[in-house]
Amino acid sequence: MRLKLRHAELRQEIAAGAARLADVEARLLAIESEASEPAPVAVRQIAAARVAELTGTAAGYEPQFITPVIQPLYHGLTRRLCEAGIAVTGPGVAYYEDTSDEAGAITVHAALPVAEQPSGRQDFRVVELSQIPAAATLIHLGSMDNVLPSIQARARWIDASGYQSLGYAREVTLKLGDVQDDWVTELQEPIAPRDAA
Repeated sequence: MRLKLRHAELRQEIAAGAARLADVEARLLAIESEASEPAPVAVRQIAAARVAELTGTAAGYEPQFITPVIQPLYHGLTRRLCEAGIAVTGPGVAYYEDTSDEAGAITVHAALPVAEQPSGRQDFRVVELSQIPAAATLIHLGSMDNVLPSIQARARWIDASGYQSLGYAREVTLKLGDVQDDWVTELQEPIAPRDAA
C-alpha cells in the first residue's frame, strides 16, 4: 500500500514539475522576444457590436486557464446558433471580466456577432458590446497558447507611448483552422492617455 501511495506522489511531482517547466519555457520565450523588433501596434476605435454569447469561469487569465474553458464555449455557441437558425455575421470575439466569486478567477465570454435578436427563449445571451473609443490593437499570429509575447509587446508599447490600459483586451479571431500556427487574432486593449485618468 505504501508503495502505491509513493508511486502516486511521484507521479504528482512529475506532473507539477512538467507544468513548472512549461511555464518557465513560456517566460523564456517572452524574454527572448523582447530583444526582437517590436510588434506593430495601432490605436483605433472599435465599433459597438451585437453578439450572442456563452460564458464560463477560468481560474486565471493565463492561456493554460483560458483555453480549456473557451473552446467548449465556442463549440456550444456555434451549435446553439445553428439550431436556432441564426446566422453569424462576423469573426468570434472573446472578452473577459474579473469574477467576484473567486480571487483571480476570470469570467470568459465566447461571443459571435449576430444581426438579429432571437425570438423566444434561447440558452445563450444576446448582448451589445459597447464601443471602445481607443484601443491598442496588435495582430497575434499562431495559437493563443503562445500569446504571452504579443501581450507583453503590446503592454510595453502602451507604457512607452504614454497610455494606460483600461481593462482586459478583446480577442477577435480573424483566421481559424486546423493548423494553430496559421491562426490570426487581433488583440484590442482599451486605453486612455496616462494623464487623462
